[in-house]
Amino acid sequence: MSEEAAGLRLTIDLAALAGNWRRLAGLVRPAECAAVVKADAYGTGIAAAGPALAAAGARTFFVALPEEGAALRRALKRSAAPDAPIYVLNGFFPQAAPLYGENRLFPVLGHPGELEQWTAWQGREEAALHVDTGMNRLGFSEGEVESLARSGGPGKGVNLLISHLACADEPEHPINAEQLRRFAVAKALLKLPRASLANSAGIHMGADFRHDLVRPGIALYGGASHPQAVSDPVVTAEARILQVRGGHIGETVGYGACETLKRTSRIAILSVGYADGYLRAAGSSDAASGALVCIDGHLAPLLGRVSMDLIAADVTDIPDGLAAPGRWAELFGHNVDIDAVARHAGTIAYELLTGLSRRAHRRYVRAGD
Repeated sequence: MSEEAAGLRLTIDLAALAGNWRRLAGLVRPAECAAVVKADAYGTGIAAAGPALAAAGARTFFVALPEEGAALRRALKRSAAPDAPIYVLNGFFPQAAPLYGENRLFPVLGHPGELEQWTAWQGREEAALHVDTGMNRLGFSEGEVESLARSGGPGKGVNLLISHLACADEPEHPINAEQLRRFAVAKALLKLPRASLANSAGIHMGADFRHDLVRPGIALYGGASHPQAVSDPVVTAEARILQVRGGHIGETVGYGACETLKRTSRIAILSVGYADGYLRAAGSSDAASGALVCIDGHLAPLLGRVSMDLIAADVTDIPDGLAAPGRWAELFGHNVDIDAVARHAGTIAYELLTGLSRRAHRRYVRAGD
């Protein structure tokens, strides 16, 4: 969508994305720093984000689905890493086997039946093995790992052992140490060449969690992952101001009449809503304040509910002329913390980023722009 016709504008800073990766890569050495680019690179666009990360130095990538892997391979063909390994976290889809072969996609195998299907596929590439250490999600159970070890291991081509941390964003949670212990047991039993446990938050748990390869996701895209994490904003979301109107004490704003004006107010109506991925729960009411927006350096609180295509903000305290039709209000970015917006909506930055609407105008900023 063109900027002229869009109500939502996304500015995606590829230099910040690359900088976030380089910062993490420096932190985890001698472990390798991969890049997780699932969900269209967390909403930033895999076709742009993949090559930017490759240019920064990323040489291993993770996606969720084989179709995402194929899109990434196309994007990497003219990048600094055209043949980089691409691991498919959701595993092996037998009906899509040709897609794996054509694009050199490596499945992350999560149960014995899947390992059998992959082993039976002729012309296969390499693969990873996922062990469950406490998430009760994907992965071989402890008993299945022991059985696999007794049978001689997963076989030729499986070169990476992975698991996923459940509570690394809570450093003191006891499950972290237990998952580390369970992973060490599986690693000793299966004796695969490489191992990977740490996600974005796990990177900051220390060297014991990093093993050979770390898999940052949200930390690359500007979201908070751990109390010690540092990450520059990558996405700035802005909504077009459609109208500025007056409101009087005692009047209500928006659906449900859930917020009552407590003063004579100026109200800016912005062209964004939950259809764009700006979550309904971020709105405001008489009982609880909502998220903030920023107009020309001035913060303004939301008024009332978020509707499908519109939100309202209280711009009474913003100097005249700054909040005007045709101008843009930042929803999150350098002035409004995406994690703060997510907390108001009762969610996390992951959901905000990955839910951004396709009807937004996207513009990319690269180093030197």
